[in-house]
Amino acid sequence: MLILNYPSLETLITKIKEASGFDFSGYTRPSLMRRTESYLLKHGMKLDELLVHLDQGGSVAYDLIQDMTVNYSEMFRDPDFFDLLKSEVCTYLESYAELRIWVAGCASGEEAYSLSILMAEAGLLGRTVIYATDLNQKVLKTAREGVYSRTAIRSFSENYLKAGGSTSLSDYYYFSYGKVIMNPEIRKNIVFSIHDLTGDGVFNEFQLICCRNVMIYFTLEQRREVFKTLYNSLGMLGFLCLGKRETLRYSGFEDHFRIVSIHLNIYQKIR
Repeated sequence: MLILNYPSLETLITKIKEASGFDFSGYTRPSLMRRTESYLLKHGMKLDELLVHLDQGGSVAYDLIQDMTVNYSEMFRDPDFFDLLKSEVCTYLESYAELRIWVAGCASGEEAYSLSILMAEAGLLGRTVIYATDLNQKVLKTAREGVYSRTAIRSFSENYLKAGGSTSLSDYYYFSYGKVIMNPEIRKNIVFSIHDLTGDGVFNEFQLICCRNVMIYFTLEQRREVFKTLYNSLGMLGFLCLGKRETLRYSGFEDHFRIVSIHLNIYQKIR
């Protein structure tokens, strides 16, 4: 069994920053430990060898960063969340002539496509732009292409129906060479781009920000910095959505939001 201790992990974090400029210091250590060990096992490499490769430059730092960032997602994940978005948040957003949505940490794009479908069914997609960002270039490529497996689409379809979908998910994709491809009408309002939540700042003003299942990988100090970016990116009376295991507590911004749903972690900016 591979053993990686915390001092050696700190050395690795420093080496990655020197080689690439990307800073993992705000990420929780147990999560980084698991992903580092997984990377070393996959490549049959010892830590000392990895550190030497980082010193030598090349593509190792890039490959390592892609592997160490979390990329799991699925369409209409937590169906009750999307059901509440449709019934309470979308009815409020109807008053805006233009809508901007930010999916922060979009991974391979499933949540962005889910929101695009949601906005289409609410009659709002024509005036909406969805910005979907991640720091992992590999998964962003998948997201831009909007191509998923037949196996995955089964669970996506179940989630869609549980979320109160008004038709069939198959209305929003087609099959090609054994793969599922999202329809152009659902893809055209989504802008996929690289953005590092821990280092990059505000780039627009949004009426809805979904940053779900991302904060759990950050330290408390890093979370506070990310919350600051999210707060400054959100227009007044805009909505902030977090994952079910996440919380606004200890962010420093608790008093700036009203709770829309404590169970689903949906908040509205009020000051």
